[in-house]
This record gives sequence, structure tokens and C-alpha cells, in this order.
Amino acid sequence: MLVHSRKRLFWFITAILVLTQAVCFAEPAARAGHAKSEPFYLKDGDRVVFYGDSITDQRQYTTYIETYCVTRFPKSHFTFVHSGWGGDRVTGGGGGPIDVRIKRDILPYKPTVITICLGMNDGSYRAFDQGIYDTYIKGYRHILDTLKTELPTARITLLTAPAYDDITRAPGFPGGYNATLVKYGAGVADLAKEYKCTLADTNAPLVAALGEAKSADAELASKFIPDRVHPGHGGHMIMAAAVLKAWNAPAVVADIDIDAGRMRVASANGTKVRGLKRTTSGLAFTHTDSALPWPLDRDPARDKDMLLALKVTDYESTLNRCMLTVHGLADGKYALKVDGTEVAQTTGQALGAGLDLAAIPELPINKQASEVLALTRKHNDLHFKRWRQVQFPVSKNNEAVPADVKAQMDDLDKQDAEAAEQQHEAAMPKPHTIEIIPIL
Repeated sequence: MLVHSRKRLFWFITAILVLTQAVCFAEPAARAGHAKSEPFYLKDGDRVVFYGDSITDQRQYTTYIETYCVTRFPKSHFTFVHSGWGGDRVTGGGGGPIDVRIKRDILPYKPTVITICLGMNDGSYRAFDQGIYDTYIKGYRHILDTLKTELPTARITLLTAPAYDDITRAPGFPGGYNATLVKYGAGVADLAKEYKCTLADTNAPLVAALGEAKSADAELASKFIPDRVHPGHGGHMIMAAAVLKAWNAPAVVADIDIDAGRMRVASANGTKVRGLKRTTSGLAFTHTDSALPWPLDRDPARDKDMLLALKVTDYESTLNRCMLTVHGLADGKYALKVDGTEVAQTTGQALGAGLDLAAIPELPINKQASEVLALTRKHNDLHFKRWRQVQFPVSKNNEAVPADVKAQMDDLDKQDAEAAEQQHEAAMPKPHTIEIIPIL
């Protein structure tokens, strides 16, 4: 009996130890799994149509979403079509009634993904009115019912109407128009649940950023949404970020951590590092990233609103993390060279804390990403010309177009496809050699 009792005690203790180890090792794994969250919303081969009013027609938040997807997933092939029209409501607008818009500007592209951003005009720029709201919800249901019938497998993302700026300027009436849009956004959230769509709240992040920006620089904050309705570059970046986060967009572009004291790569995420070595003047290594940084408009003279928007939000760390950290360097100044060219000067302390490579425009990876952004705009401009300047004047109600017009459309489609292919090729990462050299 004593032997059996000792055996039972042995196996009991062993089981406890195994369970304890499992818990200890499982916790970091669980955290890692949580950090990765769900897979990215888009899949290889997806065709995306961005549908909406003038804010979509600006082709800015949509362009930022597209360039994120192309640069972050360079091995995947996505197709993007921008179908926004100024003044649109759920019932349609200048581009025709809603059924014409859907049949002409969504269905022919056979999208697998559709985003919808409507509501800014639907609230009629006045205090909340139940009758106007009911018309909005009824019209939105008609859109969703039509899409679910015509494109039953398409995934749909609903965007709340972005903010009307009642933050940097006094509201035009008690409560302000954005309070109306918030109520409309709640209705969109309910529709997203009912129709099993993804929801991206673009209103709340803009309101929060406007408040932070106003505290930092009230005059510049007003340029987030210059006319209170249509965002500038910084505001559109915030809208794009809201959609990307709803799509489970990964944070990391590349994350390199170098231990200079031991001359080893402490970690490398999203990149491959090779050839780390001491040089006569410092240290050097070559890295080949899996992606490019998110290309955004960062001209310090022209895009001050973008730089402020990045400062008052967390999007650099949560959507565009591209960090170089070097521990163990002596205090002092250092030159950062890439492929033999100095691109920045920094300090050992700054490198130890981590240098944000995405924020250095002179880096080759950022110049390459900017080329992708330019090509995105090129192919979208070609589609706009084909759609709005060639097709629409002769097909306002989705009529068949004459043969000569069809030939023009086909030629522009070909140019569009070529520009999109150039965009894809431009997004392929390249190896670069980094040197960190003390400045004596």
C-alpha cells in the first residue's frame, strides 16, 4: 500500500509540474497569437470596389488603403476600383439613381470586397431628424439587399460617415452636425451586425485626433478637415487607418534589433539580416525586408497636417512599425548610411531607444514606397478618366456605349492594368546595406 501511495504521489507531482510548464509556455504563445489576431481581411486575388460620396471621390483614404495593401503584401495580387461620386446619398446623386450607380459602378467589376461610405450628405447638414434618418436606413437596406442578391459571396465593409468638424470650429447649431452623424453611424453599426458586414468607424478616430491636434496646434488642426466636410491628407490617413484596423492589418513592416556589444542580431521581424560585422568606422549589415513601409504624403512643407496627424495618433506603431534598434553603442553622434549614402544623423541614445525608419523620407525603402504611391495615383487617374470622362457622358443611365467610345474605354483599361502591374512590381522589396558610423 505504501508503494502504491508513493507511486500515486509521484505521478500527481509530475502531472502538476507538466501542467505548470504548459501554462508557463502557453502564456507567451497565447499572447503572440493574440498579437497576430485574425488574418488580414483581404485575400490574394481579391477585387475591391470603394463606393461612396465625395469623400470617397477624393480618392485619398482609398489610395492610402490600396498602397498599404500593395506594399505590405507585395506577393499578393489585389485589384482596386474607386467609385465615389460627389454629393451621393443612399438614393444616388449626380452619377444617377442608386440602382444605376450599382449596376454601372460596382457590379461590372465583379468585386469580392466592397466598402461603402455614405451618410455625410444624407443627414442634410441639420440637427437629427427622424424622418430623414428613416429614409437613410431604408435606402441603405436597399443597397445591401441588392448587393447581397447580385454578389452573394462578396464581403462588405461599412464605414461610418467621417467627422464633420465641430471640434476646431464652433458648431453651426446646438449640438452640432457631427452629433447627427454619430447617430447615423450607430444605425450603420446595427446594419453591419444585421447583414454580417465588417464595420469601420471613421468618425470617432477623426474626432479624437481633432481634439488632440487642437491642443497641440489649433490652426493646423483645422486643416485636418479644411471645409469641415472633406478631409486633408492627415484626415484621410486617419480614415484609412480605421479601415485597415477593422481589416486586422498587421503592424510590422520590419523590426531589427542589433546587440552591438555582442555583435549579434537580437531579433529580426519581417526581415532577413545577414553579414553583421564591425567595420573600421562602425558596424554594418544587409537586410532584405518582406514589405515596404506604408507610403504616406510626408512633405514637411506641404503635408504638415499629415505629420501632425501621425504625431497625435498611434498609427506609426500600430500600422507602420519599421524600427531599427541598436543596443550597446557608446554615447555620441552617428551617421546612418544606406547603400553608401548618408541619409540621417542620430545618436547612440536614439538608436538604443529605436529609430523609426518609416519617418526618414531619404531612405531608399521610403523612396521606393513613394514610387508605389505615385503609381497608385496614376492607375486610379486612368480609371477615373475612363469612367467619368469617357463612359459617363454617353452612358448616364448605363446605356450601351458606341463602338468608338468602347474602344477608348478598352484602351484606358489597358493603360490602367499596365500601371497597376508597374505598381505591383515597384512594391517588391530589395536588399539594402546599412552602416552606422560614429561622427568624430
